[in-house]
Amino acid sequence: MNRRKSREVTMKLIYEILIKKENFEEIFENFKEHTEEDVSELDMEYIANTLKGVTENIELIDATISKYLINWKIDRLSKIDLSILRLAIYEITFEADIPSVVSVNEAIELAKKYSQDVTGAFINGVLGRLVEKAK
Repeated sequence: MNRRKSREVTMKLIYEILIKKENFEEIFENFKEHTEEDVSELDMEYIANTLKGVTENIELIDATISKYLINWKIDRLSKIDLSILRLAIYEITFEADIPSVVSVNEAIELAKKYSQDVTGAFINGVLGRLVEKAK
């Protein structure tokens, strides 16, 4: 199982939920039926639980994002950046077995891969403020 790849798939599915406005069960089932990913490399339980957790806690997660944005509003974020932040904040807030530093680093890597060049630093700033406040 590859947690990095599972995180990447989860972020894409969070993005899909945001775009299609469908529930996480439909998105996840569609993914399982039509994916070209090697599912043996994926932690399907992590993906399902994280999608469910993000969906069920979306108000708290988005409030947290808004709280730690500086000179930005959540509705100005690109949907991919919002998806990355939702995933990372869910992990930091609700997954005690995942160290915060891992969630932050993985979010930065996702931002570097899927967003603009400066987004990694932006994501790091938002998540860094959250982690620092939590200490």
